[in-house]
Amino acid sequence: MEFDLTWILLGLPVAFVLGWVASRFDLRQLRAENRSAPKAYFKGLNFLLNEQQDQAIDAFIEAVQKDPDTSELHFALGNLFRRRGEYDRAVRVHEHLLSRGDLSRTDRERAQHALALDFLKAGLLDRAEDALHRLEGTPFEAQARLALLAIYERSRDWPHATAIARKMHDADQGDFSTRQAHYLCEQALALTGHGELPAAQALLEQAVAAAPEAARARIEMARLQRLMGQPAAVLTTLKTLGERTPAALPLAAPLMVEAAVATGRVPEVQTLLQAHYTLTPSLDVLESLVGIESANEATRGTARQRYVQHLDKEASLVAATKWLAAEKLEHEEFHPQIQRALEQAAKPLTRYRCAACGFEARQHFWQCPGCQTWDSYPARRVEEL
Repeated sequence: MEFDLTWILLGLPVAFVLGWVASRFDLRQLRAENRSAPKAYFKGLNFLLNEQQDQAIDAFIEAVQKDPDTSELHFALGNLFRRRGEYDRAVRVHEHLLSRGDLSRTDRERAQHALALDFLKAGLLDRAEDALHRLEGTPFEAQARLALLAIYERSRDWPHATAIARKMHDADQGDFSTRQAHYLCEQALALTGHGELPAAQALLEQAVAAAPEAARARIEMARLQRLMGQPAAVLTTLKTLGERTPAALPLAAPLMVEAAVATGRVPEVQTLLQAHYTLTPSLDVLESLVGIESANEATRGTARQRYVQHLDKEASLVAATKWLAAEKLEHEEFHPQIQRALEQAAKPLTRYRCAACGFEARQHFWQCPGCQTWDSYPARRVEEL
C-alpha cells in the first residue's frame, strides 16, 4: 500500500487550525480566571473594611482556590482566621505556606512569625516556643524574644527568662537589667523555700550587681539575712537601700525597726526614718516611728500625737482612724461601733494600686497579678497616691 502524501498536506492545515482554536480557548479561560481572582480579592477586602469577617473569609477562600500561588491571599486569610479565634485553620494556612518550595525567604520568615502567633493565641506554648526560636536571625527576632520572655514568665521558667533577658540586653534591644534582677530574686526565693540559703544569697548578690538601683534585690537580701540571724547585716543592707532607692524605704521600714531592736541601734534607725519622713511623709514610715516611740516608756504617752502631726501635712482618714482608736469620746459607749465603721472605711485606702491597670491588693507586688507588669506598684498606699 502506497503512502499518500496528499492526506498529510491536507491534515497539516487542519491540525494548525485546531491548535489555534484550543490555544484561544485556554487563553480566554486564563483571562477569565485572572479577572475572577482579583474580583474575589477585592470583594473580600470590601467585606473586611465593612467588618464583615465571615463574608470576607468566604471571598478570600474563593480567591485562594482560583490563585493558590498568591502568598498575600494566604497571609490575609490566616490573619482573619486568627482574629476570629479559628486558630487551627490559621495554623493550616501558614503551615501550607511554609511547605511550599517556591516561597521566598522573606515570605517564609513572615509565615514562620504568623505561625508562632497562631500558637501563642491558641495557648500552645510549647509549639509557640519552638516556632519563635526559629525566628532567630530574622527581622522578627526582637518580637520573638519578647514573646519568649512572656512565655517563660508565664510558666515561671526563670533560668530561661534570665537567658533571654540577658541576650536582649546585650543586643541593645532595651534595658533589661531590672528584669534580670527580678528573675534572680524569684530563683532565690525558690531556693530559700528549699532551705538552700547560701545559694539564694549568691543569686541575690548577682541581682544587686545586675541592677544596683533596683529596690527588690536589697529588700529580699535583708529578709534572707534576717532568716539567717544577721540583724546587723539587715541594717547595713537597708541603710544602703535608703541611700540608693529612698522611695522604696517604706516597704522595708518595719524590717528595719525589727533589726534595730535586735542590735540595740534604735536611736540610729529612728533618726534615719525621721529624716526620710520629713522629706516624704509616708504612712508606713509613720507607723514605724509610732511603734518605736510606743516601745519607749519615755515617749509612749506622746507617740500617738504623731498621727495628729501627720494630719497637718496630709488629710488622712487612716491616720485619723488610728488616732481616734485611743481617744476618749464624750459618749464612749458608742466608740466601738464608730471605730469599726472608720476602720472599714479606711481599709481600702491602705491597699496598693497598680499604676498600669489599677489592680488593687492588700500586699505589695513586684509583678502585678492583673496585667503582669513589673514594678508597677508604687511603695505607697492608695490614700497617698
